[in-house]
Amino acid sequence: MNVAIIGATGYSGAELFRLLYGHPRVSCCDVFSSSQDGIHLSESFPHIGDIDGAVLHKLDIEALSRYDAVFFATPPGVSGEWAPALVDRGVKVIDLSGDFRLKDGAVYERWYGRPAAPTEYLARAVYGLTEWNREAIRGATLLSNPGCYPTATLLGLAPLVKEGLVEEGSIIVDAKSGVSGAGRKAGLGTHFSEVNENVKIYKVNVHQHIPEIEQTLQTWNEAMEPITFSTHLIPMTRGIMATIYAKAKQPLSPNDLVDLYKTSYEGSPFVRIRQFGQFPATKEVYGSNYCDIGLAYDERTGRVTVVSVIDNLMKGAAGQAVQNFNLMMGWDEAEGLRFLPIYP
Repeated sequence: MNVAIIGATGYSGAELFRLLYGHPRVSCCDVFSSSQDGIHLSESFPHIGDIDGAVLHKLDIEALSRYDAVFFATPPGVSGEWAPALVDRGVKVIDLSGDFRLKDGAVYERWYGRPAAPTEYLARAVYGLTEWNREAIRGATLLSNPGCYPTATLLGLAPLVKEGLVEEGSIIVDAKSGVSGAGRKAGLGTHFSEVNENVKIYKVNVHQHIPEIEQTLQTWNEAMEPITFSTHLIPMTRGIMATIYAKAKQPLSPNDLVDLYKTSYEGSPFVRIRQFGQFPATKEVYGSNYCDIGLAYDERTGRVTVVSVIDNLMKGAAGQAVQNFNLMMGWDEAEGLRFLPIYP
């Protein structure tokens, strides 16, 4: 299988290259860039070393059309322009940007502040929340990989929402991310002296992942109402913790709650459910494709608390992209991803 990565000089692109380079089904993984033609990827990421084939190529539709699959690890707007032509030529596309996540182009333009991809391709794109969309993913030619925050949030909420166990207007998500979630481009907001020993909230009520989460929740339950979703930047490199609160429609026993989640994710190799009252930490999924979930129910308030943790560059980006790639090719979804988290 021959694959290409567009945008390999970003953090998610570098993780993709690491995973695909060691993937047992991939014989060739080439890298492309819009601005660094002829430069070896190691000039951006010295840890890659002098691997053959890691020289960046300029974007060219004819060259890209020769690959079995193309991954876009690009800023918004790039895949929306380039992916349709590749899909039309029979190339499978896995997009890690947000260009195809929202089905309504007007909603995309309002939240992203830029033109949407063509309506036809928004409709064709399959949303790649792997554990809840496997059948559609297996037949996909254009795959929209979920955002990092939506992955942690939706995996944490799915069993409750799909079973109608929580009040539709009661969901509050308090999410925190490491600095790599902001990308590699230098900026004041991610400057060491701004981030170190500091926690700050950002994009209050305007985060572009809000409509993505709400869109999926409403496909599971049409009565779902808007959520409250807050994001925080914390002084660590990788990881997301989404702490989710929702009002239960009726009392829930600890055993029933844990059983619901374990049953929901039975057969999902990368979602691990903790015993009731035990909560995961971001370090416990570091460098892996796992999502670990802990649960609590407060009899006094009638609220469920769900704690969902992922590595934002893995299950929140490159790892889930490879998991989806495996399904699209008809393989075991865990191919090339069978490794434990790095600890400590």
